Amino acid sequence: MTAATSDALHAADVEAVTLFRGVDMTAVNEAIKDCPIRSLPAGAILLEPGQASDTIYLLLSGQLSAQLEDPAFPDRGIAIRSGECVGELSVIDGKPASAYVVAGVESRVLELPGKLFWSRLAPIPGVSRNLLAALTVRMRRSNEAVLEAQRRQLDLEHLRRELQVARQLQINMIPPGGNLFPERSDVEVAGMMNPASEVGGDFFDAFFVDERHLFLCVGDVSGHGIPAALFMARTMGLIRIAAMGTRGPDRLLERLNEQLCIGNDTNIFVTLFCAFLDVASGRLVYANAGHPAPIVAHAGRASSLAIPKGALVGVMPGLRYEAKEGALDEGVTLVCFTDGVTEACSLPDRAFSAERLVSIAAAHSEGSVEDLLESVQRELARFLGDVPPADDCTLLALRRPARRAMGSERPLPKDQTPAAWPSRRESDAAT
Repeated sequence: MTAATSDALHAADVEAVTLFRGVDMTAVNEAIKDCPIRSLPAGAILLEPGQASDTIYLLLSGQLSAQLEDPAFPDRGIAIRSGECVGELSVIDGKPASAYVVAGVESRVLELPGKLFWSRLAPIPGVSRNLLAALTVRMRRSNEAVLEAQRRQLDLEHLRRELQVARQLQINMIPPGGNLFPERSDVEVAGMMNPASEVGGDFFDAFFVDERHLFLCVGDVSGHGIPAALFMARTMGLIRIAAMGTRGPDRLLERLNEQLCIGNDTNIFVTLFCAFLDVASGRLVYANAGHPAPIVAHAGRASSLAIPKGALVGVMPGLRYEAKEGALDEGVTLVCFTDGVTEACSLPDRAFSAERLVSIAAAHSEGSVEDLLESVQRELARFLGDVPPADDCTLLALRRPARRAMGSERPLPKDQTPAAWPSRRESDAAT
């Protein structure tokens, strides 16, 4: 609490006080002539809940706010304007303050000790009547504030219910956890998506366009929350339609970009990696739109897949994308992810990093794809500790299981091992 000052009390200050309207000002001035004036800088707390008080504070200039919530937001409370008083309830019933009283701007208050009020001011005709009128006005404002708070709470609860429904709808759009195709022995696919808020903008998908060809993608919509989730839902729907009509991931991105640019006044965009895999031959055709490079892992080794850089989807119509082709041989795992994984930070300057993800993929390249993703999630949770993720985290892992012939695993051709795939650095140099 700030100290009282010797600031002079002017006649205009006293006449503006609601408590003294229509009463004998000579008697009032005589009664309050020794009362101190307190100067409060903006943000200063005059009273706190539970604080004992036997003083009425008359606001001479500035503005105060009475509130039950965080005093750092004085604009959310009940306004006490110049000429009004605060603290009178404690003087009447002797109980501690029940709310914060905070200076919204630089303010001046006149302190009236309780004993002085009852002995000198209350006997003056009209003062008690004015006090009762001031309390009535305050109660009406309090009731209005309570009703408004209840309305906000109801709106908040309604919004929370809608977000829960939206989250469930989004979860239903994303493929479920675990092996996505347990009925097939020629491919293993698993994915996970953990939104940073109730709903997110990350997504992944994997489905067969025919008996032999698998389509897969991982994407990241800019931003968070409901706008990103709505754009994500639109994007996934368009991708699924486009994937059934083409086997070229570059043409798919071009078509998707044209469609997402239509009516995109909010300038939301998508980064996206997509591919078609021939599960019989291992032929993998892929294209990229500004997304992080997937990881290729096998036999304790891992490296980043060489990918075209590609422009973001949804920013500018008429863009062209490049497709690349490689061989995903048996036993090799492709790990796709969003930057929410690698850029997750436990400290401002300490990120999970792509190098850490590559190391985990290499260490768990021989287990199931579900085990690999669980290992990443476990290490990410250990890395973050109590720090909540700032971005959605999404992973998708794909593998063609190694077949066994005559009691031994068929060896991987030397020219198709992960070490023979171009690294990201080599890819950047080439493009």
